[in-house]
Amino acid sequence: VALRATVMSFGFKYGLPADADMVADMRFLPNPHWDPALRDLTGLDEPVNDAVVGHAQARAFLDTFADLVGLVEDGYLREGKRFVTVALGCTGGKHRSVAMAENLAARLVKTGVEVRVVHRDLGRE
Repeated sequence: VALRATVMSFGFKYGLPADADMVADMRFLPNPHWDPALRDLTGLDEPVNDAVVGHAQARAFLDTFADLVGLVEDGYLREGKRFVTVALGCTGGKHRSVAMAENLAARLVKTGVEVRVVHRDLGRE
């Protein structure tokens, strides 16, 4: 039996997701909101994704956090937990958290985790 994951992006200004098992803060990355060329785009758009994941810290985070999910996977399954919700947040849930959630999901899929991506606050602003 494989672990199934929901990878959720959210905006801290709208509150923490109540159903999250693991929460990470993407506000350590530069905010595309302050770039006029990126402000109206979202983390689903390639220019924003490239700007966010273009930072070495973003790539290091993705490597480390994917490893962390892998680390707890066996324990979750052993304890009967088949589903995990991983929530990545930024200020508004539009740029950084969306791009990072998409990239984390892609990495988890490569390790055999069945993933569903939810962008809780995208379009809310």
